[in-house]
Amino acid sequence: MYPSDLTDKEWDLIKDYFKPKDPRGCKPKYNKRLIVNTIFYLNKGGIQWRMLPKDYPPWKTVYDYFRT
Repeated sequence: MYPSDLTDKEWDLIKDYFKPKDPRGCKPKYNKRLIVNTIFYLNKGGIQWRMLPKDYPPWKTVYDYFRT
């Protein structure tokens, strides 16, 4: 766990914004909380997308979520 990660209480406040709109789609490969934590890590650390630690999803996946 990194200092930029959401606590359980913080995640409970925003998790409804990340629910899929259509349940017929395939299950995502990465947890939405992990994606949000990765974006916060990038923002707080001021690092480049391609310099993400290996315990986070691939930078391109995170960037696609960030962009949308």
